[in-house]
Amino acid sequence: MDRSIIKQLERIVGADHLFTAPEELRCYSYDATGQVFLPEAVVLPGSAQEIAAILALANAHRFPVVPRGAGSGMTGGSLPVRGGLVLGTGRLNRILEIDPANMIAVVEPGVVTGDLQAALKKFNLMYPPDPASLKFCTIGGNAAECAGGPSAVKYGVTKDYVLGLEIVLATGEILQTGVRTEKGVVGYDLTRLFVGSEGTLGIFTRLILRLLPLPERKASYLLTFSSLAEATGHVSRLLAAGIPPCTMEYMDRTAISVVRERIPLKLPEETAALLLLELDGSEREVALQQARLLDYLTRERIAYRQAASEAEAQEIWQARRAISPATFALKPHKISEDVVVPRARIPELVNFTEDLARELALTILTFGHAGDGNIHVNIMLDRSIKEEEARGEAARQRLFIFVVGLGGTLSGEHGIGITKSRFLPLELSPTALTVMRSIKKLFDPNQILNPGKIFPEPG
Repeated sequence: MDRSIIKQLERIVGADHLFTAPEELRCYSYDATGQVFLPEAVVLPGSAQEIAAILALANAHRFPVVPRGAGSGMTGGSLPVRGGLVLGTGRLNRILEIDPANMIAVVEPGVVTGDLQAALKKFNLMYPPDPASLKFCTIGGNAAECAGGPSAVKYGVTKDYVLGLEIVLATGEILQTGVRTEKGVVGYDLTRLFVGSEGTLGIFTRLILRLLPLPERKASYLLTFSSLAEATGHVSRLLAAGIPPCTMEYMDRTAISVVRERIPLKLPEETAALLLLELDGSEREVALQQARLLDYLTRERIAYRQAASEAEAQEIWQARRAISPATFALKPHKISEDVVVPRARIPELVNFTEDLARELALTILTFGHAGDGNIHVNIMLDRSIKEEEARGEAARQRLFIFVVGLGGTLSGEHGIGITKSRFLPLELSPTALTVMRSIKKLFDPNQILNPGKIFPEPG
């Protein structure tokens, strides 16, 4: 990057918020994929106006700008794959407003998701999206990827809670979208267009979020099964029985094994899979749901354990959220996918992964959000063994082909980034890809915003 550009960036953000030393650049070169791409410089702007000036400069000189939140993404969305400038949102970390009367919050993109949830509890309110990384991921990154989490089965995902946005476009213009109201149908829905766009269309500087009342009560249950088929077969049947859980998580035998010591409730030795199910609502609603659930479990002869306290329930959830990092005890590397299939077809998906693991001599474990069909498939491997890495990549491709064949989708919450871009034509038609590329060109004519993401390279 030209020295004169570095000087102009310094004038915009100040010397304390511009980094060019190799050791500083290294801190912004990786994400949860484990891949590393060094940027040429890093800036931490403190306002929308500073971001607008940075993007106007980038647009004039045609250097890449890669927005970055906490760097917790699973598909490489915040990696500077073509060098250029990383624009971190860490200084834009204020909760600007909590309006209990209208049940909205206005926040900057660098607000940590868990911090917002904690602040809202004082007002007896909640922001439902709850990704596993909520203690360190940020609202801006969640919106960029349209993050979900265990509660999506009842409450939906990030796009269902973003009412409006302030966005800086690639040209340096500042765009306001959306509303502060429950309804609003004036013009095209630009808010939904930007949510999930992975930093390729603009940079969020302010988000207006819809909130909900905090549930009066919760009840958590662990349902244990002696076979994988039995566990996955009950997902659709439980929902069809009129039991509306706020979460329904699934873990196979391997996933259980890596966190078994963290689960406070003793599991039967023969446990091959489990469902973690949580009910919430008013005291009366939860009591009715519990009655229906216990009737179902008794009728179907399903073994279960109930968390005896909120503290015990939290321990169970900490174990669930620890699965992904804990899997590295099995192998040093992994391919982490978050495919989604229709709920009734989850048994077919997990049977397929078991067959694939045997055929390719790989360790493949499955866990995740069974209630909405979003299953995390982790293909464990050692990339230093090239033949094993090749088998892992073959497994990923066959997994995607199978999922699309079931009427599913390649990603439920992680996004596309760089790790899935070449597989996009499996799911999207040439016409759909052409339309999306046209939208990208409209908002970012010089292709400076997060280049190399989402869309497959030609050929």
